Amino acid sequence: MNSALCSLSIVLNNVLTAYIVLLFIYAVVSWFPNARGRWVDILASLVEPVLRPVRRIIPPIGGIDIAFLVVFLLLQVVVRHLIGIAIVDSCVPY
Repeated sequence: MNSALCSLSIVLNNVLTAYIVLLFIYAVVSWFPNARGRWVDILASLVEPVLRPVRRIIPPIGGIDIAFLVVFLLLQVVVRHLIGIAIVDSCVPY
């Protein structure tokens, strides 16, 4: 059992969970175009750098931006699964 790797895996999992929540909040706020403020700009500065490259690869389909869905699924399925494996491998004693 590697305690440093265990701690790092848990911190990465918590950061990923917080980022997924921010991504979801940004998606909900985008439904309300009049919702503007400093907090929305800060939220956009955290989320848009991840969404922009996906939008270049997958443009909006019929006016619907699916970049959020792609990033959300990628984070949930791939990254969270890999971090989960790292948590189990490093935190659970054999």
